Amino acid sequence: MTETTEVAPRRGVATWVQIVIIAGLIGLLVLVGVTLRKRQQGSVQPGDTIPNFTIPLFAGYQYDGQAQFNLQDYRGKVVVINFWASWCKPCEQEAAELQAAWEQYRPTGQVVFLGVDYVDTEPEARVYLQKYGITYPNGPDMATRVSQLFRTTGVPETYFIDKNGVLRFAQIGPFTSLGEIQGQIDLLLAE
Repeated sequence: MTETTEVAPRRGVATWVQIVIIAGLIGLLVLVGVTLRKRQQGSVQPGDTIPNFTIPLFAGYQYDGQAQFNLQDYRGKVVVINFWASWCKPCEQEAAELQAAWEQYRPTGQVVFLGVDYVDTEPEARVYLQKYGITYPNGPDMATRVSQLFRTTGVPETYFIDKNGVLRFAQIGPFTSLGEIQGQIDLLLAE
């Protein structure tokens, strides 16, 4: 007597499921590739046009009564953007020079400063701003959106943007004198 065993027919994964899986994997690879390419580009370079961005400002650190800073609003002016943090010791070294430069150029109406508080808490940031007597506009970099735009590598970093929105100089690390800051601003004002 021979017994016959019935074998259930093998069913493969439905074609549409395979397509969805392959499409998902391709999408993931593209995303990884784009992210790696951005990281390899390094920070923004002089000559790059800086795209518009908006950042909220701390209460008491607004500019012209505005609760947020929108870069586009300051075309026609020299813009100095300083990335800093309350926990950053080198930031402390340049705080007085940046404030002195702001006090010198603010009355002209031709130069705008923006402090971008990087990976910090608001209470600690406010203590830092008060400790160093900083009065120029400052705001938190929520979710590091602005620092990612500039592809910063740390703090402090300061960027000088000309009247046309083009990055002209980037200072990686602290300034050692007021003259260094004045030199960059005066070059851009002379254009």
